Amino acid sequence: MQRSSSLSNTLLCAAAAICAALVTTNAQAFDGIVEKQVFNLPTYTTVNGQVIKGVRIGYETYGRLNAARDNVILINHFITGTSHAAGRYAASDAAPGYWDTIIGAGLPIDTDRFFVIATDALANPNRASATVVSTGPASIDAATGKPYGPRFPVLAARDTVEVQKALLDALGIRTLYAVAGASAGAWMSVEWASAYPERVQRLVSIVGPGVDSPAYAIAKMSSWGAAVRLDPNWAHGDYHGKAEPLAGMTQAMRLVTLDALSFAWADKAFGQKWADPGKNPGEAAANQFAVDATLEKIGEARAKGMDANSWLYTLKALQLPSAKPERIKARSLFVGISSDQIFPPLLSKRAVEILKAQGTPAEYVEMNSPNGHADALGATIGLAGPAIASLLAK
Repeated sequence: MQRSSSLSNTLLCAAAAICAALVTTNAQAFDGIVEKQVFNLPTYTTVNGQVIKGVRIGYETYGRLNAARDNVILINHFITGTSHAAGRYAASDAAPGYWDTIIGAGLPIDTDRFFVIATDALANPNRASATVVSTGPASIDAATGKPYGPRFPVLAARDTVEVQKALLDALGIRTLYAVAGASAGAWMSVEWASAYPERVQRLVSIVGPGVDSPAYAIAKMSSWGAAVRLDPNWAHGDYHGKAEPLAGMTQAMRLVTLDALSFAWADKAFGQKWADPGKNPGEAAANQFAVDATLEKIGEARAKGMDANSWLYTLKALQLPSAKPERIKARSLFVGISSDQIFPPLLSKRAVEILKAQGTPAEYVEMNSPNGHADALGATIGLAGPAIASLLAK
């Protein structure tokens, strides 16, 4: 990926990293046209005992399933991501999937060797995308003909795992060569390794919270939803058919974007530059710094494609993990980023110590990258490529 020296292009690249839309020029990246597929369950009972009818998730695949059906790698996406981990839906697409630099022929997740499945999580908030079909609070309740809204059952992280398992069962897949993901995807991958230790052979957790859910991470999820709840248009979740809580979602996405970046990124891109050269922030309360104005624009752009209730349900699901470290038997790789301000390297290091102490093979690798958590969500993930390839070779 080429970096522009201009401030505007730097900002666009940073925003794209968060949105999983970084453009890569890697000629070896996955070059096939990807088809989004849909998996349907007539009914699903949540881990809390609530029945949902007509459950759907989207998924896509790369590579070929072997005769033994044992070359499968499952990819879980980050919190604002989708199943689009590699390739393009059309040759004209401006950007490939977010992990396109490590998924493809001859790449660390080698599609000449592995059959890769990437799915959307339940209640995926990207409802404006034509390729996102996940069942959630924005889905139509067949009993009323209206969106569920706040009447949709609360989801836990394990619920997405269970629907993914149903998909794999339908495909005749009983073993996962590996399960992998970054950020919230790392969280979900740990859930998998704990829930089904007999199925998961390898675990790749990248910039995740480790093998438990620290109270700080729970509070972080709440902070990312607070602005939505304070927006009068949210109306306790009953906003469908009315003005949506766009202001709240804008602030939520602004905060997520900032948290996923770093001090070094902000200082290099902006310093103390003014948003408007003629408006000194020191002379009027309304005058902004460039960093604030830019994050506001990024937040606004991201918010327009998202459903607020689905966002809140996604955050709640991540606050309700069920993983138990003692159940994890998979050979594990935990990757941290030196500048990560969401899930600092300490959490992944602690996970490795916990697993090693119980006899589970585990190792830690650190990406020395200055731009924060977001560097695991785009082309820069290539820095972790050798470690991922090494784990998959064992």
